[in-house]
Amino acid sequence: MEAKSLGVIGGMGPKATSVFFDMIIEHTAAEKDQDHIDMVILNHATLPDRTGVILGNKGEIFLKEVAKDLKLLESAGVSNIAIPCNTSHYFYNDMQQMTSVNIINMVDETLREIHKRFGAHCKVGILATNGTVSSGVYRKGCEPYNLLLHEPDDTVQEHVMDIIYNKVKRNLPVEPSEFEGIIQHLLDHDGCQCVIIACTELSCIPIQSDVAKNCVDAMSVLVQKSIALSGKTSVFSPS
Repeated sequence: MEAKSLGVIGGMGPKATSVFFDMIIEHTAAEKDQDHIDMVILNHATLPDRTGVILGNKGEIFLKEVAKDLKLLESAGVSNIAIPCNTSHYFYNDMQQMTSVNIINMVDETLREIHKRFGAHCKVGILATNGTVSSGVYRKGCEPYNLLLHEPDDTVQEHVMDIIYNKVKRNLPVEPSEFEGIIQHLLDHDGCQCVIIACTELSCIPIQSDVAKNCVDAMSVLVQKSIALSGKTSVFSPS
């Protein structure tokens, strides 16, 4: 396949964007610089908080700002655009209408991967921001694949938000065992067969392989799809 350039709208958050870039580099089959993907990364950290605009019904504020990024990437001649932020995909259709460049649908690609690995009628837990959960973007996305989405109870969701906003976004350490405990609760207590790691901040937290085997990380799925659409070979399968 012909090599194609990749545009990235990042900054949501900056650490997650950094991890996404590192994963692209680490998981692209390459023996020299020229084997890697040409990328244009916009670290637009001042984009309005996605959870805030969704819950406040002020999506037009976000769309007005991200439109500038889409135009810039289109003018740069990228072939595909990756947005490593699950919550922003609430606005996927609006964003795609703003540009002729294909925007990789992180949510749909993730649910496609879950269906492939776990089959239809799988009970799927979701770990994400309040904005992602309340927007229903994953709930609606599950319907074509006949997946059953399970949203955490208020106590668990509050714990997830605390990790995202008060630890990862503040660049404070997170004990992997704390995050793994939440995942295990969804599997053991709530009867989920699979858990979506549906926040790129949570993707920054390393988890053990015996826990990861029951998870699908949306960031990893986006990385693999980005590599494939750029005409390169991925050297890993998403966990």
